[in-house]
Parts: sequence; C-alpha cells; structure tokens
Amino acid sequence: MILATVGTQLPFDRLLLALDTWASLNPSMPVLAQTGRTLNRYAHLTQIEQMDQDRFAECVMQARVIVAHAGMGTILTALEFGKPLILMPRRADLGEHRNDHQRDTAAEMARLSNVTVVEDSASLCAAISGALARTERSMAVIDRGTASSSLLDAVRGFIWSGTKADQGRDWRQ
Repeated sequence: MILATVGTQLPFDRLLLALDTWASLNPSMPVLAQTGRTLNRYAHLTQIEQMDQDRFAECVMQARVIVAHAGMGTILTALEFGKPLILMPRRADLGEHRNDHQRDTAAEMARLSNVTVVEDSASLCAAISGALARTERSMAVIDRGTASSSLLDAVRGFIWSGTKADQGRDWRQ
C-alpha cells in the first residue's frame, strides 16, 4: 500500500491529482490518501479526510512508500518507521501556501537517504515507481536472507574446527 498525506490545514489537489494519475496506471497497488479539506474526489484513491495519530501510525507501518507534503509531523513519523518518503512541497507561487517554507524543509530533508523530493506530477510518478522497485528488491533480499539450520550448523562446524596450532596463524598469507 502507498500512504499519502497532505495534512489537515490546507487542500493539496496538485499532489492528489498526480497520485491519482499514478494509481490509474498501477491499479494493483492500493493507495490510501489522507486528503484534508478537499472538495475533489479521486477515482483511484481511497480517501479519508483525517485520521487520528494511532490510525496514522498503523497506516505508516503498513505502507511500502509514503507520499506527502513537507509537513514535519509526517516527515518525523516516516523517519521513525524507516519508510521511503516522497515529498512534494506546497508552493507559494501556485497559491498552495502563504510562503515556501515547505520547499525549504524539503530541500533539507532531501539529504536523507530515504527521502526523495519532487516538484511535479511526472517526477512524483517516477519516484513512486522507483521507490516501490527498491522496496521490492529489499524484500527479496530479506526473504532470501534466512539460512537453514543445517547450513548454519555446517558454517559453525567449519569455523570451530580449527586446531590450537591454527590460532596464531595469519590466514591472509
């Protein structure tokens, strides 16, 4: 699941429209969007206006990727749970906010390895697809990362089979 959040104070239809576009092209991936106060309805998003902190934390835990405005609450929660985070900051020049503090915040957060900052719909769509591909690879490594008990026993046996005479030997030779 992808979790999107735009906060509760202002609508952010540019982000939601871009996300709905991505979701229309990727119908197998559910998208839950906390939409705040918007009058628009998006055909490919499951919309919820607001959610309490417990529900939000539960959704963050379930999400593979989080898409958000550059609100600090969302940023801190995504970082706490170690989730990939895609930020699309609101822009003052588009009338989405009174100033560009979200762009400033996003620029600072872009230094973090799990944060991607985008400015437009095409970049958002590409970032979502890229983040999902990276999480898919990570999940595959984790799935293959469990060794059988017989393999672990064989490795332990090999490691502990050295003799006392071997203990002082430099094995790099």
